[in-house]
Amino acid sequence: MKALITLVATVLLPPLGVALKHGLGKTFLINLILTIILYLPGLLHGIYVNYMR
Repeated sequence: MKALITLVATVLLPPLGVALKHGLGKTFLINLILTIILYLPGLLHGIYVNYMR
């Protein structure tokens, strides 16, 4: 159930999904900057960090 919530949060708001899984660290800041620049890079980074590592 937690994995599903994290996935939905990552798709809707990528920094939130990263923060749920990794906390408010360097990974969150990188994702926040990428999401501010454009949504798609933030989404791809969030999915990579949460599910490919």
